[in-house]
Amino acid sequence: MFSKACQYGIKSVIYVWKQSLKGYKVGAKEIAEHIHAPEPFTAKILQDLVRKEIVSSQKGPTGGFYVDKEHEELTIRDLVVAIDGDQLFVGCSLGLKTCSESNPCPIHFDILKIRTQLEEMLTKKSLKELAIEVESGDTVLARLA
Repeated sequence: MFSKACQYGIKSVIYVWKQSLKGYKVGAKEIAEHIHAPEPFTAKILQDLVRKEIVSSQKGPTGGFYVDKEHEELTIRDLVVAIDGDQLFVGCSLGLKTCSESNPCPIHFDILKIRTQLEEMLTKKSLKELAIEVESGDTVLARLA
């Protein structure tokens, strides 16, 4: 459903949150190792997320990626839009330019229901809350061996 960049971005930000809750900043190499992703691709995604204010970064020997109070309310939806854009939530699924409530495509109303449910699911919990669930062991961020 999400692009590979978006999948890595979600896992990266949850990992950054886990570490930030402990007071740590983390580098792209460590993040990539923990989420089983290529380091260059992960670093590129993270830099984009810094520009879009989903995470913060600090340079230097004690630097790295981190999140703080200003990021507490961000959700997976915010992250998906930052990486993949909002096409998952708007526009015609069949690519018609004139699809609307008054001029619907054949799947317009069915897709509308699914989009509503998806949007609710992706905004129900903050990324911070998801990180807390991973840290407590209620959910997992990596493949189980």
